[in-house]
Amino acid sequence: MIIILKPHASKEDAQQLLSQIEAKGLKPLYMPGVERTVLGALGDERVLQSLHLESHPLVDEVKPILSSYKLVSRELYPIDTRVKIGRHAVGGEGFTVIAGPCAVESQAQLDGIADYLTHHPVAAIRGGAYKPRTSPYSFQGLGEEGLKILKATSERSGLPTVSEVVDAADAELMAQYVDCLQIGARNMQNFRLLEAVGKLDTPVLLKRGMSATIEELLLAAEYIVNAGNPNVILCERGIRTYETATRNTLDLNAVAYLKRKTHLPVLVDPSHGTGVRELVIPLARAAAAVGADGIIVETHTNPAQALSDGHQNLDPQQFDDLMSSLKPFVEAAGRSLK
Repeated sequence: MIIILKPHASKEDAQQLLSQIEAKGLKPLYMPGVERTVLGALGDERVLQSLHLESHPLVDEVKPILSSYKLVSRELYPIDTRVKIGRHAVGGEGFTVIAGPCAVESQAQLDGIADYLTHHPVAAIRGGAYKPRTSPYSFQGLGEEGLKILKATSERSGLPTVSEVVDAADAELMAQYVDCLQIGARNMQNFRLLEAVGKLDTPVLLKRGMSATIEELLLAAEYIVNAGNPNVILCERGIRTYETATRNTLDLNAVAYLKRKTHLPVLVDPSHGTGVRELVIPLARAAAAVGADGIIVETHTNPAQALSDGHQNLDPQQFDDLMSSLKPFVEAAGRSLK
């Protein structure tokens, strides 16, 4: 429920009401605004109704939150959330670019990629230390050694890092090395993992599952926020359809819809969304045009020798082309590359 207080209600009045809500075993939320203070109460609506808050002299209005996802809904938080990765804020007026290889292969490889990324307005470098692969014979990542490489590259280049966590047991360890934890498509509904990253304050980049509905994505985000971590970034990375020409079908409908329904920032992954190197640039432009807060793309100094997803990695020249051609689309959407 959303409880809107009258204009003259003080902070002390709000705290008193929050105490009453908490005493009933409900989760209280305090959202002070410029003109009004808004409170929230999550839990059994029948318990909340027993408080009869609608008749309280300081309460102007009590409204139910209709969506099944509460904390990530615009019904509760109408203002866009900005999530910081290092010093960079994702969301708002800026357009975020995160780039890097699918997998961390060596210190020389990651440093080489970071060298050309730093010549562009790139917010963070991505790279997988643990890789959930369809085949058990594919490269699985370097594990903790890969995390150490990410940390060293970050310290050298100044770029914050993004890396995928695949097991709840690894979450705290990874948070010591990287600036943002990625939940991959295969783990979007790994609820123990969602709760584990929710207990940390490290930002989380949550990718949509390949067969997940938009509501399921938002409910997965709700798990993280409900566990205590509000720093969630959503990512549309393509869904599985009947089409076989591309790896996935990049659902840009979802981006426009998500921007209406949630206050969380939304990124697009045109690399996994297409699986075709030549389609990454036009789909990145489309992501900017449809209102995404940024993109996450795969790039490598030598895609032909990449140990993972080389067919969708951009080489340095292609990444240069991406950044130069992306700028007018970002500006046309009323944003700036930061």
